[in-house]
Amino acid sequence: MKMLTSSGQVAEETAAYYLEALGYKILERNWKTRYCEIDIVAQKDKQIYFVEVKYRRTTHQGFGLDYVTNKKLQQMRFAAEIWTSNYNWTDNYCLSAVEVSGEDYKVTEFIDEL
Repeated sequence: MKMLTSSGQVAEETAAYYLEALGYKILERNWKTRYCEIDIVAQKDKQIYFVEVKYRRTTHQGFGLDYVTNKKLQQMRFAAEIWTSNYNWTDNYCLSAVEVSGEDYKVTEFIDEL
């Protein structure tokens, strides 16, 4: 079993398990190019979901999804376009986000289409 070394890795692992429990198939984790990255690429039915995972231990500085800004959405769209081009994906896709919170790493919110 792979050792998870950061809170971000644990949050992404939690989000991936959550999505799998909802019937999503995880295609990629931490997909990167020199220009962009996608936390999770998942598929359900004939749609691809590009998932941003946001973790906050506490809400002192806001909730995780508060950090999915317009700039972040623009970066996600750019990354999705590169992924779909690289894989010749011509069917539906959307941008999604999972918020993981607390020291116990619970999924507190999932937005399947931003």
